[in-house]
Amino acid sequence: MASDRIWRNREEKIVILDSNAPMMLFEFSIDLEGELTQLLGKYHMVVPKPIIKELEFLSKHGKGKKRLIAKPALEFVKRYDVVDIDEKGDNAVMHLAKKLSGIVLTNDRELRKRLRAESLHVIYLRGKNRLVLE
Repeated sequence: MASDRIWRNREEKIVILDSNAPMMLFEFSIDLEGELTQLLGKYHMVVPKPIIKELEFLSKHGKGKKRLIAKPALEFVKRYDVVDIDEKGDNAVMHLAKKLSGIVLTNDRELRKRLRAESLHVIYLRGKNRLVLE
């Protein structure tokens, strides 16, 4: 598989979700798990606890479309392992990515810049229909 050639091994990769990653699933109707399998082969998805809290907040107090999308996104992420971490928001995602040598799935431009500066891998949505590994 092409992803095995890129990664030079067949080990399971760890994918860390940012809060906007599960939301893009419902906003743009993409097959997140299928796209990740195509990109990475085997993977294991984890969600930092602060991201769960952020989605809970958006599902209750968000405005308009964000609130509507946050509710199913919250249900979606509950299927994956939740990692308790003391950091908040983007810092929690970055800290976990460093600690686990994980790949972050996000569409947040500022977070992507910070991750690239730390030489961490990022997956993001391009063209509203496919995921790209950076």
